[in-house]
Amino acid sequence: MAQMLAARLHVPSRTLRLEEVPRPQPGPGEVLIKVEAAGVCLSDVHLIDGTLTPLLLQGDTVTLGHEVSGTVAEVGAGVTAWSPGQRVVLHAGEVRDGVTYTRGVDYDGGWAEYALSAAGALTLLPDAIPFDQGAIIPDAVSTPWGAITESGAVRPAEAVGVWGVGGLGVHAVQLLRAIGACPVVAVDPSPVARERALAAGADLALDSADPDLRKAVRAATGGTGLAAAFDFAGVPPVREQAVSVLAPKGRLVLVGLTDKPLTVTDGTRFSYLQQRVLGHYGSDMPVALPQLLRLIQGGRLDFSASISGMLPLAEAAEAVARLETKEGDPVRLILRP
Repeated sequence: MAQMLAARLHVPSRTLRLEEVPRPQPGPGEVLIKVEAAGVCLSDVHLIDGTLTPLLLQGDTVTLGHEVSGTVAEVGAGVTAWSPGQRVVLHAGEVRDGVTYTRGVDYDGGWAEYALSAAGALTLLPDAIPFDQGAIIPDAVSTPWGAITESGAVRPAEAVGVWGVGGLGVHAVQLLRAIGACPVVAVDPSPVARERALAAGADLALDSADPDLRKAVRAATGGTGLAAAFDFAGVPPVREQAVSVLAPKGRLVLVGLTDKPLTVTDGTRFSYLQQRVLGHYGSDMPVALPQLLRLIQGGRLDFSASISGMLPLAEAAEAVARLETKEGDPVRLILRP
């Protein structure tokens, strides 16, 4: 049986190993993809450090990687929509019996030379879009897109805040600018991240430790506060700070993942102002991916600046370490088999 290289996480020990494993064979309704690019996400770091744990994984080991692009290598029985050689982006998850399974978490992902996908969990990647940019759209781009357009339902000219301008937050700034939010206020303790936010289109970039943050947000919004605030940091103090600058009927959208409690300090004020807290996870891939690819192809969006570096698959552990320590302040690192 043909072998391939894969970066596999042994969940009980949180050990990432590069292993030779059998190359998967596509079953009925499945497609085998030759991986060309796979993104390294902070969620991958959290899976390795134990902050996140797979809920639906069968067994104790999984190939990481939920941001994947490549070419069709083989198709299984009954698959007519795909043929070998087509360029594709893999969805970051699949719905099975009404339950969402996340690629690279609940089943094997794309930190490998080949990856399996259900035939319905692929989107065609236009020739004009490089594999590295295509790979990061599931999650790094589509998650903030879903948070903005679906959960947050942001409308043009609404004042919006983004907390945490990392791999997802910087794209949220770009996307908010593209749909006409105004002003777009970015909040991050890192000076590099704040500069990145301004370059991506933020109207204002504030330090979360600034004692005058509330005053600055009020000034930028004509005294009304933010119609929507997005937490991409997954940090409890961020959530309290964001609620403190929401406008009446404003909504806080929780995108960053954390297992810490959510608290609203002044519940009476929160209720009186009819504010809302909304949880968000992922995106509606069959809708979001074609939309985003069309916007990139049409020149409305460009994520080339988000590719902070490319490493061979054999250096997966190095990529994780660089992201964890923020060496070089990367937005997205790409693994190439």
